[in-house]
Amino acid sequence: MSAAVDRDRLWRSHMEMAEIGATARGGVCRLALTDEDKVSRDLFVEWAEAAGCAVRVDVVGNIFARRAGTDPNAPPVMTGSHLDTQPLGGRFDGAYGVLAGLEVVQALNDAGAETRAPLDIVVWTDEEGCRFTTKTMGSAVFAGLRSVADVLDGVDPDGLRFGDELARIGYAGSEACGGFAIGAYFEAHIE
Repeated sequence: MSAAVDRDRLWRSHMEMAEIGATARGGVCRLALTDEDKVSRDLFVEWAEAAGCAVRVDVVGNIFARRAGTDPNAPPVMTGSHLDTQPLGGRFDGAYGVLAGLEVVQALNDAGAETRAPLDIVVWTDEEGCRFTTKTMGSAVFAGLRSVADVLDGVDPDGLRFGDELARIGYAGSEACGGFAIGAYFEAHIE
């Protein structure tokens, strides 16, 4: 049985996501932990759950949408990227990796295909680093390169704390960040 990507569905999901924080020149402004970031996260979670994924959120707001495999003990194959953008970001930057992962899940579902390992689609929190103290915050904590406290205590130019803004938008999860093995990681990116 062969799984095929539905390019029209993938395009529609990109265009719908690009409406969130759309700018006058066709780009997107979805700074991390803003209301626009929340709306984009909510839309992704809605789509992932509709595709049969179990969604979980870690303490720094990274989202993991898991399509179960036949071996629940196998390390997951992970794919994804981020939904936050630069102030004048492109509509495919980051979002392409997340939505391509979702399309893979949907294509497998359409084909009725099972995988041995689970498949995780990840949305990393604050990869762009435009609003808070530095870039790649969520993935750096996951990889053990930064502490949870360091990230949660970061502040933006207005003095708003990362952890408080994460809670405000409803994405302060309870799951530990990192600490589990992954079988492989793939990130499709517009570059």
